Amino acid sequence: MRIGFGVPQFGAAAARADRTAEFAAGAEERGAASLWAGDRLLAAVDPRVGYAGGDTVPAEFRAAHDPLALLTAAATATSRVLLGTSTLNAPWYPAALLARQVATVDNLSGGRLLLGLGTGWSPEEYEAVGVPMAERGARLDEALDVFGTWWHDEPVAHEGRFATIPPSHVQAKPRGVPVYLAGFAPRARRRIAERADGFLPVVTPSVRDLDAAVSTPWAQLRAAAAEAGRDPGAIGAVLRVNLPAGSTAADAVTTLHRVRDETDVEHAFVDLMYVTADHDEALALVEEIVTAVA
Repeated sequence: MRIGFGVPQFGAAAARADRTAEFAAGAEERGAASLWAGDRLLAAVDPRVGYAGGDTVPAEFRAAHDPLALLTAAATATSRVLLGTSTLNAPWYPAALLARQVATVDNLSGGRLLLGLGTGWSPEEYEAVGVPMAERGARLDEALDVFGTWWHDEPVAHEGRFATIPPSHVQAKPRGVPVYLAGFAPRARRRIAERADGFLPVVTPSVRDLDAAVSTPWAQLRAAAAEAGRDPGAIGAVLRVNLPAGSTAADAVTTLHRVRDETDVEHAFVDLMYVTADHDEALALVEEIVTAVA
């Protein structure tokens, strides 16, 4: 089983972004298979929509750094680990600029980038970037269209609802970026089945029914992909394990053992955001978890 970790990115850890490369190198040395970054822009003081069904936003989201910038730092300090976003909110960005940035990070890393995309949940974040939240699904669909031509065609051309790219030479192509998508709504699930290379389920140690949380939706997505004329085996999965505050390495290890034994998932990563903001403590947890699961 491949085990990855989130890079220190949010909350108090944001104050030590200058240690990102050091953490990345240390995690790779300790056997991590992948490193991941998320995408938060701000934490509204009085949020209209809270996080994960609640009515508040975690204090950790009050400080955050750009995910692709952090993964660029990680790329320069490592040679083996996969670098992933879980998730980057594609509708916030002009698709052509995001396509270029992704291609750059992929080339800097030697082709090690996995692009995990979502649409977010915060109305205030959409207001801050000047994008109507009601357009988020349509903008994600068009971003996927732009990526398809920007990364593979020469010349590049696109005419869509939100952007037009006249026939143009764009010859700096990525080495190959798998695109995984998050989402639980029916339209999001159809998008994964029809267009994505995989999906990004999430669990916590308190989740007891891994079949319902992971295996059943994965099987449903693969069946839907087959109905759409795709190879169902092309729909992969990387599982995110969110550790709540107060969790220990043992909690992560127990959850990963259950994932290994009860599902077909072969790649999972652990988010330590609520456990520690200290880079050295995070690296100690990386070593303890990888050693116990290997």
